[in-house]
Amino acid sequence: MTVTANGPLPSRSYDVAVVGAGVVGCAIARELARHPKLRVAIVEAQDDVGQGTSKANTAILHTGFDAVPGTLEARLVREGARQLTAYAAESGIPVEPVGALLVAWDEEQLAELPHLAEKAVRNEHRATRLIEPSELYAREPHLGPGALGALRVPGESIVCPWTTTLAYATQAVRHGVDLHLNSRVEKMSRQGGTHVLSTARGTLRAHYLVNAAGLHADTLDRRLGLHDFTVTPRRGQLIVFDKLARDLLRHILLPVPTALGKGVLVAPTVYGNLLLGPTAEDLDDKRATGTTAEGLALLREKGARILPALLDEEITAVYAGLRAATEYDDYRITAHPEQAYVTVGGIRSTGLTASLAIAGHVTALLADTGLGLGPAEDLEPVRMPNLGEAFPRPYQRAELIAADPEYGTLVCHCERVTRGEIRDALASTIPPRGLDGLRRRTRARAGRCQGFCCGAAVRELFERAGT
Repeated sequence: MTVTANGPLPSRSYDVAVVGAGVVGCAIARELARHPKLRVAIVEAQDDVGQGTSKANTAILHTGFDAVPGTLEARLVREGARQLTAYAAESGIPVEPVGALLVAWDEEQLAELPHLAEKAVRNEHRATRLIEPSELYAREPHLGPGALGALRVPGESIVCPWTTTLAYATQAVRHGVDLHLNSRVEKMSRQGGTHVLSTARGTLRAHYLVNAAGLHADTLDRRLGLHDFTVTPRRGQLIVFDKLARDLLRHILLPVPTALGKGVLVAPTVYGNLLLGPTAEDLDDKRATGTTAEGLALLREKGARILPALLDEEITAVYAGLRAATEYDDYRITAHPEQAYVTVGGIRSTGLTASLAIAGHVTALLADTGLGLGPAEDLEPVRMPNLGEAFPRPYQRAELIAADPEYGTLVCHCERVTRGEIRDALASTIPPRGLDGLRRRTRARAGRCQGFCCGAAVRELFERAGT
């Protein structure tokens, strides 16, 4: 197994190169790792997995109840939700099936709820139910006044997106996939049936290519002479409220969706916070991940109506992510057999949920394109560190602390992160290359003080490890 971030890339050719180490790219590499005869590489522009859209989303495991029936996205979200739920249980990824309430605030939205219930049935989700205001407020007593009813959606869950991407990548690397970080693809060509990728770290060759580059998927497509879609970065700004706000909410509160997306929601996180967002702003700049005063003001205005008491709570952080929206209402997953190439484009907010199903679909397309997969083998399971508040954390486990006192020594008091957890992350299969990567693996510096109290200690441990 190989993880590289510096130095020249290997001179050997791979059977398959996957461009992009987001949740979808890592899921595809993991699926390909089930076929041990294949030589597979992941090529990632940044210094860690999950650095793009995969790290900045609403962290919801969708049922797919409101997808466009009959689309590829609807099928893959439906299948992926089942697969990821089972995989999370096996791998220790925190998931909480809190359910959702799709709230109607006016007569037009109320009239739309039965249509959404019918759409859910067409998407094979038959558990939705219309509820009256009395039941809605009994379920969510802190909901703002004036709601006319809701569609109850059991099965909608919250999940840890950081751990999911890392679990896929860890399993792939442990089964022979090479992960090459800091390897932005700058040029692409085909020479004698081989894809030649010119990257910031040198040249990489592969017989088959999978484009899972997210926001940059259309750019890579064009380098091979294809113009199937255009990615328009859609910025979603979010506000993270302190853990003391968690008791205000029992479900995910969803708005009636619009053409721009699912709208502004309020949702709990597996880390014990509440999220408010996202906005939906179509931009030209694929690097515009900053928040704006206007965007945050809009979120506070929406939040004041949905959950008024939320605005009295402390804000822990704000952030923004970019979704890879295209001019189409469906995923753009296309095989190009003549080029031994598969594009995985237009994967929006449902990509986390659908990731394992997308991986299976792409692998089948590669086989249809001519890739000889060879026999498949089961992968050795991985067990990821628990970052969720609904499950015992190391500082709460007496038997763990008795065996190793480092799990009883807190470093980050806001998030209750121990020296043992930080040590394990720094020595893991895919160690963090920076403090932000360490935060995604442990939650250190992610709490109320944002590293003000623990930052120096965390940095010392990181630098001492020499990652």
